[in-house]
Amino acid sequence: MTSKKRPESNYGVTRHEMAMLMNAPPEIQRRAIEQMSVGDALAFDADFEQWAHENQLPPNGEGWRTWLMMAGRGFGKTRAGAEWIFRLASGKPNLKIACIGANLADARTIMVEGVSGLLSIARRKRRRLNWEPSLHRLTWPNGSEVKLFSGEHADGLRGPEHDFAWADEMAKWREIEDAWMNLQFGMRRGTRPRVLITTTPRTLTLLGRIMGEPWTVTTRGRTSDNINLDERTVDMLRATYGGTRIGRQELDGELLADFEGALWTRELLSASFDTPLRLRSAATQDERAACFDRIVVGVDPPASVGAGADACGVVVAGSIGQALYVLEDASVQGLSPEGWASRVASAAARWGAGLVVAEANNGGVMVESVLKAADFGLKVRLVHASRGKCARAEPVALKFEAGKAFLAGDFPELEAELSGMIAGGGYEGPGRSPDRADAMVWALTALGETRSGVPRVVRI
Repeated sequence: MTSKKRPESNYGVTRHEMAMLMNAPPEIQRRAIEQMSVGDALAFDADFEQWAHENQLPPNGEGWRTWLMMAGRGFGKTRAGAEWIFRLASGKPNLKIACIGANLADARTIMVEGVSGLLSIARRKRRRLNWEPSLHRLTWPNGSEVKLFSGEHADGLRGPEHDFAWADEMAKWREIEDAWMNLQFGMRRGTRPRVLITTTPRTLTLLGRIMGEPWTVTTRGRTSDNINLDERTVDMLRATYGGTRIGRQELDGELLADFEGALWTRELLSASFDTPLRLRSAATQDERAACFDRIVVGVDPPASVGAGADACGVVVAGSIGQALYVLEDASVQGLSPEGWASRVASAAARWGAGLVVAEANNGGVMVESVLKAADFGLKVRLVHASRGKCARAEPVALKFEAGKAFLAGDFPELEAELSGMIAGGGYEGPGRSPDRADAMVWALTALGETRSGVPRVVRI
């Protein structure tokens, strides 16, 4: 914790008590926060620098240009970024600041309007800002200005000059190389332009390059470092994912290396994030479903039931022309056959899927019988696995490499399984079996089949 002191306290604890609290273990800090009155808790929360983890605060010294905050989920990256930008914009007039999200929707809903965003910080500090959503612009009374940009549209960063910039979840930017290059050319306003990158770690060439630059300071953090998170939630996540690759990445903020021979490298996965424009603009679930020509639910049923059983992989995928998209990972674990079959039906209904593809070797017949018995009215195709999971996945991995298959969302558990599938066989990912990945492979394989409706001649 930071040891910074303040001259006096604005809430119901003395300076001595405050110092003791700041040096106490995280579990004691959490309990103290829970016992505060609402007013004291709000005042305490507003004084970010007093309680923030030291890795949430800007680096000391004058020699850095890039601050890379690479930390687990829930560490408080967004809050730290918003506090830094707010303090800069409030302190000096007429600054020009760029805030770049994975897309404009994320930049708006997370960096500006989110619970830890700039408007929330302003409310905590009782400051009034002028937010113009249509112009993607946030203005301070002193003339300082934040402008929103998208990591999906690198050309939007070509031209504008900035004093400071905040790049959020850079690992999800679709045009990461070009967007970062254009941002760097625009960091030429003022005497010491600087950039903060807040991101969950992913193995990317660019991130590695930024980390190695002499003007970069890298800070890290774990989910458990955030004293404002519910202790039970942290314990549950640690019990579920602790010790796994996904836990090391998403909870501990580690930058993991790829397995040798991985079908999906982290760089390939990061380059595969793409949400169709019409899907981003869809307001309702029905509108989202209507964006796609075909939608399929892939199912990899567990071989057994009860405690310790594998998950039931349930993945929804859709196609627009020749492009294939993973839309949802609805996989479940620990349910009865009727339970997970019902989840399959719910996913199909949610997306208006026209087909369920289920592996017959491991309970696919059960899926078909349960869906029919429940009268869900779904078309079910049973497929038989004649090859291993990794062998089946290789043609689908090639579609990702060729830019024909994409992840239309963030699916960390699915991605962890994909990155553990090894060419030629073998699995090094979390769990005993890549159930989610296999369900995705079945769905994308079915979507990739030719369904032209044109009569064809078959040689017998």
